[in-house]
Amino acid sequence: MQRVCFQLQVKPDRLEEYAARHASVWPEMLRALKDAGWQNYSLFVREDGLLIGYFETPSLEQAQSAMEGTRVNTLWQSEMSEFFVELGDARPDTGFVQLREVFHLEDQLAVAGTKITPDPEKA
Repeated sequence: MQRVCFQLQVKPDRLEEYAARHASVWPEMLRALKDAGWQNYSLFVREDGLLIGYFETPSLEQAQSAMEGTRVNTLWQSEMSEFFVELGDARPDTGFVQLREVFHLEDQLAVAGTKITPDPEKA
């Protein structure tokens, strides 16, 4: 499973409306995301508009391609694009900056295997 973390910049004066839109995403959009392989999807936003998104998918390219083929995504991206700065001609779902993962606890634990033993003082 590929873990994808990305960054976008929401216009600070549009933060409240952006949050309100995401409090009730269209059911068709939710279904399309799920069907396209966007799992465990979350968005986080800072007061200055910095938006960090995270999701898991078998393939980022396939997940984006599957969404691109849906009418609901075309409509959603068209409406959402006005909330962001510095997208140019890109849509929000393809114009984001993907962040490189440098640590994942479960991966590290799997590599460490039996090398990690419980701290007897905390048991």
